[in-house]
Formats: sequence, C-alpha cells, structure tokens
Amino acid sequence: MSVKNSDRFIIAYNRIEKTLSKKVDESGFLPFYRLIEKAKIKNSVVRNYEEDLREFGDLRNAIIHHRTGLDYVIAEPHDDIVELIELIERKVSNPLNVGALFGCKVHTLQASDPLTSALRLMRDNKFGQVPIYENEKFKGLITAAGITHWLAGQSTEDSISREIPTLSDVYNYEKRKESFEFVKRDLSVYEAEDYFKRAITKGSRLEALLITENAGHNEKLIGIITPYDLLKID
Repeated sequence: MSVKNSDRFIIAYNRIEKTLSKKVDESGFLPFYRLIEKAKIKNSVVRNYEEDLREFGDLRNAIIHHRTGLDYVIAEPHDDIVELIELIERKVSNPLNVGALFGCKVHTLQASDPLTSALRLMRDNKFGQVPIYENEKFKGLITAAGITHWLAGQSTEDSISREIPTLSDVYNYEKRKESFEFVKRDLSVYEAEDYFKRAITKGSRLEALLITENAGHNEKLIGIITPYDLLKID
C-alpha cells in the first residue's frame, strides 16, 4: 500500500521539529514558529526556507486538527510540497559539511618562493589563488588580481621589469589582504554559502574559505572553497 502524502508530510515535519529542538537546545515544548525564530539565528537552512517552514506549520495544523477520519484528511499535500519538506528535512538533519565535501590536499608555497612557482601552480591546476606561508605561519593568498597589480606596478611606458619577484613582494600588491576566512571542517555547506553572501552584502568579496580542523589560522589546511565551487552544489 502506498504511503499518503499527508503521512509523508507529517513524518518529515516531525523530524524537522525534533532536529530544531535539539539545535536550539530546547528540552521542553516550544511552538514550531518559535523554533524557527530561534534556529534561524545560526542556521542558514532555516533562514533560507523560513517562509516555507512557517507555511508548513499551518499546513501541519490543518492536517492534524481537521482530520475527519482515520483514512481522510482535509488537506492532502501536493507532491511538490511533500518533496520540498523532505528536502528541507534532509538539509536540516544531515547537512553536508565542508570537510567531507571539499577536503583535499591543499597546494601551498612559501613567501620566499619566486612568482614563477605560483604561476606554474595556478596554470597547471587552474587555481585562482594560492595560500602562502612564512615558515609555518600563514601569510595570505596570492591571487590572479594581485599578480596583475604587481605587474602593472612594475611596468613603464616602454618595458616591464625582467626581475622575478618573490611571492612576498607580490603579496604587497594584493589590494584585499583579508579576502579569506578560516572555517572548521564540520561547518555545513549551507553556512559556507552564507560567508560569501555576507561578504557581498558588505560590498566586499571573499576569494576563498580555508578549511582547518578548528578554523585556526596556523592549523594545517585540509581544504579550500571558492565561490565557483559552491555553484556546483545542488
């Protein structure tokens, strides 16, 4: 026997309600709309689907409180509604984390390395930026824009300097030295998207999110995320 849409809806709704209660550390009863209010402060999935969740709360009440029999409910959700609430439930209950999705070997260079090392790395791997270190200490990102600014600064009317600079030299031409954020490996992908969105609303741009175990600047890099990477996430 096939499962009714109303039953699927209520199952997903109850799972969302239970998960939100845990996320806001609420052991007692709290109305669903209050759970949404509290959870959306730190949870980007709830923020993104806030209006849908509120409408689901109303639909749930119609299904539960206006049931006229064991086999009949006054509001039988459409397929697209059921599919949406089940999608939200999966995102809320089992969010993808950046460590699992973007964890990889991160190519880094030393600030004392020549620019040619970065150019070769960026060309061969189609990178738009390369993290650089001074010994074990993170210094910043060398970006394509920074290299362009360095090149412009070295040129004259008739020629371009043939001297090969170090990456430290080039880094001095980076206009936005704080174009990155460190994030911990268990950050959800949806929260990672929020980092880029917040930067845009502030009139700036993040080149990358740098993943470490606990978001420490001098921890080993275990992954890197660019805005382009997130475009490939459904």
